[in-house]
Amino acid sequence: MRFAAIADIHGNHLALQAVLSDIRALGISGIVDLGDMVSGPLNARPTIDILMELDAVHLLGNHDRYLIDRPHEKMSSWERLTYTQLEPRHLDWLRTLPANCIYRDQVFLCHATPDDDETYWLDTVLPSGEVLMSSLESIEAKAAGVPQSLILCAHTHLARAVRLRDGRLIVNPGSVGSPGYRAGKPHPHVVEAGSPDARYAIVERIDGDWEVTFRHIPYDHDAMAELARRNGQPELASALATGWIR
Repeated sequence: MRFAAIADIHGNHLALQAVLSDIRALGISGIVDLGDMVSGPLNARPTIDILMELDAVHLLGNHDRYLIDRPHEKMSSWERLTYTQLEPRHLDWLRTLPANCIYRDQVFLCHATPDDDETYWLDTVLPSGEVLMSSLESIEAKAAGVPQSLILCAHTHLARAVRLRDGRLIVNPGSVGSPGYRAGKPHPHVVEAGSPDARYAIVERIDGDWEVTFRHIPYDHDAMAELARRNGQPELASALATGWIR
């Protein structure tokens, strides 16, 4: 089994196109999309149009959920802008997507954790705002009850692979389209990937073991940074341009 895992595109259609081109060039046909596809001050409509035509397994991320579970006036700035770019058919498609699923009977897929689409799993935010890898005990506790040998999650935009003591592997492929952000929960913090590349992961099972390759793909990130700047999001523009929030 060999497939690609993508996540956290956030309306960045140029990053998505670059990643899909790389996946095709490598001859990979299987794709799983772990959610947070369109929300952001970028290009939601072409992004979701590409994804709706893509032969892939898609999950509903928390930011996707925000587009369909509350009125427009109660959405945050990212969702309010995204909502105006979407048509009813796009929202209807989002409503069909699951929060979790099993891929090919062997891989458990979720956006953040098996039980919640907003909780960090492989990373922990300290009260000081520092973002660290979670303890092994905390990671294993959230994996209780998941029997699959490979677990994929997303949400934090940080690429990680963690091997549990029972041999299971948890992988976050990183973010296709948003290499940095500022958040207020559980404590105010900043996540920075350190480069503007589009990120995804290739996962392959060989002789019973899972192998993971993280891919960093260059694309026209300056165009997306300028779009974020025009839409009043200077911090996201900085992240898109450099991988850092400045």
